[in-house]
Amino acid sequence: MTTTAARQKPALKAPDCTSLLQAMAQHQGAGRGISAAELATRLGLTRRILRKRISEARCQGFLVCGHPKTGYFMATTADELRMATAFLEHRALHSLLLLSRMRGVGMPELLGQLKLNQA
Repeated sequence: MTTTAARQKPALKAPDCTSLLQAMAQHQGAGRGISAAELATRLGLTRRILRKRISEARCQGFLVCGHPKTGYFMATTADELRMATAFLEHRALHSLLLLSRMRGVGMPELLGQLKLNQA
């Protein structure tokens, strides 16, 4: 699969993402990001429901990115996408670290329990 083919937007499955994606069309690139509070207000959603809609759009392959410094935006460059995925990876690893501490096991053991090291 080529990079271009991998980034083509799939057909929308959930109508709830339509208004989000329409709003995000105005926020192309990190320099045109919008805060979660402002985006939620514009869409008439709570911030929690907004995060759910963003997760749904991401699961469908839409490049909805976000960072505390930029707000939410649609990635327009590979660097923007790398920045956003690095942020998500950092958050995920932090959550796994918290989980390992709460369970009282080291990260390698936790990853084995979660079967993440077999990917």
